[in-house]
Amino acid sequence: MSRQGSTKQKLYLYAITPESNGRSFGPIGLDGGTVYPITNGRVSAVVSDVPEKLRPERRQLAAHQEVLKRLMGETAGILPVAFGVVADGPEAIRRILSRNQEPFLEQLHHVAGRVEMGLRVTWDVPNIFEYFVQTHPELRVARDRLFGGHREPTQDDKMELGRLFDRLLMEDREADAERVVEILTPHCVEIKRNKPRTEREAVNLACLVGRDGQAEFETAVFEAAKLFDDSYAVDYNGPWAPHNFVDMTLDLSPARASDRNAAR
Repeated sequence: MSRQGSTKQKLYLYAITPESNGRSFGPIGLDGGTVYPITNGRVSAVVSDVPEKLRPERRQLAAHQEVLKRLMGETAGILPVAFGVVADGPEAIRRILSRNQEPFLEQLHHVAGRVEMGLRVTWDVPNIFEYFVQTHPELRVARDRLFGGHREPTQDDKMELGRLFDRLLMEDREADAERVVEILTPHCVEIKRNKPRTEREAVNLACLVGRDGQAEFETAVFEAAKLFDDSYAVDYNGPWAPHNFVDMTLDLSPARASDRNAAR
């Protein structure tokens, strides 16, 4: 299996699903490719032909997500594959399914009837450092001590202030995440904390939620939003395929004797 390599004799992989009846999903794939399952044992891989040009452009990214959305609507659970994964034909797909059958089944059981919801809390302020200076006396005192005198601050002074800011930022993120998680936990099967993507991001959570529990989850999000004043923005999104709750580390090595024996 490869990412964005030569398209000859290759298949584009969208997701792993429970065993399929073989029915095609129609021309809904990348560049209008026909999407269909390949089954081995009790699991299937949903694939299409690889487009002539495979690029992480908006059009192809959107098509990939639309296929996942369609699969979520028609199956109990799916294991989504990241954009751009290509397999070396049907036999390579069957090998992947054979070698990973039990882990796939275990994960499909875990995500069955569940979706991923995302929640992010960000500082909605013009300057995050100045905001922390105003809201954290410890940082304000250090800033005034190091930069308020008549001498030019040294590089060590700047590094000391930067380390203090980083520590306070990390402490606030941890405290904010703890408060939000406490409110959301009763309405989630599992919660994962993702690393902030930007300096302004305080909380970044992925939440595995029952499909029939989305309304209760949204109510809990609004309750969590009450923890924050107008200096913060609280956003949630979904439902998505459960990307953050599956392990798609696959055995991609070439065919070997054990594969041939298993196929007999």
